[in-house]
Amino acid sequence: MTEAAARAVELFKQYGDGETAVTALDHVNVEFARNQFTAIMGPSGSGKSTLMHTMAGLDAATSGSAFIGETDMSHLNDKQITALRRDRLGFIFQSFNLVPTLTAAENITLPTDIAGKDIDKAWFDEVTTRLGLAERLTHRPAELSGGQQQRVACARALVSRPEIIFGDEPTGNLDSNSSAEVLSILRHAVDEDSQTVVIVTHDAKAASYADRVIFLADGRLVNEIQNPTMEAIHAVMAEIEG
Repeated sequence: MTEAAARAVELFKQYGDGETAVTALDHVNVEFARNQFTAIMGPSGSGKSTLMHTMAGLDAATSGSAFIGETDMSHLNDKQITALRRDRLGFIFQSFNLVPTLTAAENITLPTDIAGKDIDKAWFDEVTTRLGLAERLTHRPAELSGGQQQRVACARALVSRPEIIFGDEPTGNLDSNSSAEVLSILRHAVDEDSQTVVIVTHDAKAASYADRVIFLADGRLVNEIQNPTMEAIHAVMAEIEG
């Protein structure tokens, strides 16, 4: 058994207090294996984005622990969590999260620059070429299509070779062609670059690119399937939503 890239132990997240309290995560235990592509699915309000945000150090748990490798984030202060996110994690968001005043190239290298690390030029060239960005590196986000902006976000996540890439609905704002491109990029990162990828998605087609899909409902882990097909995913979702 290889050490998990990330894991949740009795992860509990509650918003509000008293009668208005809402439980977003109800004592979730889950592991995300290294060099594997995992998709998190579930109905709206099931806790899937909360799980990802808590695992990625973007949100603090009410109780329980979220580990990156052997690091328990519940024991870290804000500054340490910021450093961990910067140095060990990559992020791809639905809304791209690019800096509008920077070029594509500057956006891609920004986390690495902030971390004070050197860019591996050969790897940068490979990633940007693979993502079809070589001709777009001097463009600012406003001069790029949504698909191109999301490919910049993918390049930014890949170029620092993080321990895990987290994607929150990474194809949510994209057309089907751009969506397939982004998912192929993530699949390739796992298969060829030994990356670990975890995404939240509501799209069965996107989830079918993963090695494993875990399903949440009402803040609890209710099912999981290995080597998922779209049919198998639809069947589980129908069961959960039924």
